[in-house]
Amino acid sequence: MGRGGSRNRPAVPERTCIASGDKLPQPEMIRFALNAQGRVTPDVDGKLPGRGIWVTADRAALERACTKKLFAKAARRQVDVPDDLLDSAELSLVRRVSGLLALARKSGVAVSGFERVREELNNGTVGLLLQASDGSPRQSGKLAGRARNVEKCRCMTALELGVAFGRQNVIHAAVRIGGLSERVRAEVRRLDGVRCR
Repeated sequence: MGRGGSRNRPAVPERTCIASGDKLPQPEMIRFALNAQGRVTPDVDGKLPGRGIWVTADRAALERACTKKLFAKAARRQVDVPDDLLDSAELSLVRRVSGLLALARKSGVAVSGFERVREELNNGTVGLLLQASDGSPRQSGKLAGRARNVEKCRCMTALELGVAFGRQNVIHAAVRIGGLSERVRAEVRRLDGVRCR
């Protein structure tokens, strides 16, 4: 057995970004599927049929891929890149994060509301702190100050977080440390990269 049992861990597949040429772990990228008719579609779940083309989950990389016609270059043929491709990718990521947060809530590993989140932070059980991008900076600062060693995200609106938690609006939410929090964090990082302008 190797050091730390690393031989037992599955290798994370890497893909090459068409915008930067960098080889990165697949979870840091977005797959775009190219169907038989040459239409490019975001495939954030990685399940659509057709040839896959990979771009780093970064707004600038995605914009470069579209404006410089890099999808066509990667496909070595004419392709149809919809005008709303970036918005579609962003919306797909929002849905994915919302679905994972809903699953975490139902599993009892995600909570929402200022008091419940503060309690989890005080207990040291938080793996990810989510705060609505349109929430009060003052209140957000109160919780963020308690979460010095916790990954934080402010890339979703109160309405988007509310959908995940089955409420009208959610300003503060937390996902407890554990396996599911890693999946949520990976998707939140992708969404955050796409939303950074």
